[in-house]
Amino acid sequence: MLDIQFIRDNAKTTRDACESKGLNPDVVDNLLTTDKKRRKLIQDVEKIRAERNTLNDTLKKTRTPELITESKELKSKLGDIEPELKKLETSYRDLMLQIPNIPLDEVPVGEDESGNVVVREWGEKREFDFEPLDHIALGEKNGWLDLERGSKVAGYRGYFLTGDAVFLQQRLMDFALRHFADKGYTPVIPPVVDKRSAFVNTGHFPWGESEAYKLESDDTDPQNDSFLAGTAEVPLVSMYAGETLREADLPLKMVGLSPCFRREIGSYGRDTRGFYRVHEFSKIEQVVLCENNIETSRKMHEDMLTYTEEMLQAFNIPYRVLLMCTGDMGEPQAKKYDIEAWMPGRNGWGEVASDSIMLDFQSRRANIRYQASDGTIKFVHMLNNTALPSTRWLIALWENYQQKDGSVKLPKVIQ
Repeated sequence: MLDIQFIRDNAKTTRDACESKGLNPDVVDNLLTTDKKRRKLIQDVEKIRAERNTLNDTLKKTRTPELITESKELKSKLGDIEPELKKLETSYRDLMLQIPNIPLDEVPVGEDESGNVVVREWGEKREFDFEPLDHIALGEKNGWLDLERGSKVAGYRGYFLTGDAVFLQQRLMDFALRHFADKGYTPVIPPVVDKRSAFVNTGHFPWGESEAYKLESDDTDPQNDSFLAGTAEVPLVSMYAGETLREADLPLKMVGLSPCFRREIGSYGRDTRGFYRVHEFSKIEQVVLCENNIETSRKMHEDMLTYTEEMLQAFNIPYRVLLMCTGDMGEPQAKKYDIEAWMPGRNGWGEVASDSIMLDFQSRRANIRYQASDGTIKFVHMLNNTALPSTRWLIALWENYQQKDGSVKLPKVIQ
């Protein structure tokens, strides 16, 4: 969420941000119109209440028919205006939640992935003296992946991970947790059945609500709905919701391990083969809360990127870093890097990490603040990084380390 005063003062910048992220900029005008009406009604209500309080003080001393009638009229006016104000407050809140974050100046403007910029590449792509198999053939040949039975049990994009692949996934998760713990991150296993408010706080809602699995409930209030989280970012961002921290406590650096659940409605027809894009998987996610300082956020952002690159380098998997353009980044993000690993079975790159600066966009939604050393209260800056989605890293390892006979010889660091 942006500061309403910023939106009032920078309406064009906010409209441009909407357009650059593929959103309708009219939402800004609707918000400002609603905000103007809301502020006018707030003034009217406060004026009537002040008049009524003064009148009530007078009535305690002198009660006349005229004063009693005037008191009733003021009460009636409040009765007419307050419901209207309540509706405007609801509309105002809904519109505020539809305003995206403002991209930083260095973010390239573009409509889709074609506008992304390659920052660097690392490693040499392996030259095979045989026709490399994709992860589906490798998984089936080695008894690691059963897509047919997975679809039978779970439906489209279902899979069973079996045999040594299970141990490999567990070693990957453990490797990443220990790697980030050594960098000062606190490991966390968060709840993944989360309230609607947690998804709103991250900015996944309202834009991504169709991608989340909603749980059945007897409660008729939609604000009490619960959903399955598609990332540990959802619960970790809300872990400190509504709290005021001390500057001495910052930065708070967490690394979460969780199962993730995604409907993938928006990706219909894309990556339909194998388990590159699935409804459930395990993932390592970093979340950072730091001081409200853009340079601190930039440093944290680069550090998170470096730590993920170190893991890929440890596995000697070729990769590239992309600076994402405005049209290929999420609504809450101010800047985003993606890391794509080389996947021989695809004969192309595949996303394996995503590293984002949110500034105070999420903390305003979650109301996470801190008391600075000068005594002022500020919203924290927040960052997150999808550091290791299990299926993507399994694909990269299997395909890059396959042998001519279809076996996979893993690097020593993960054996």
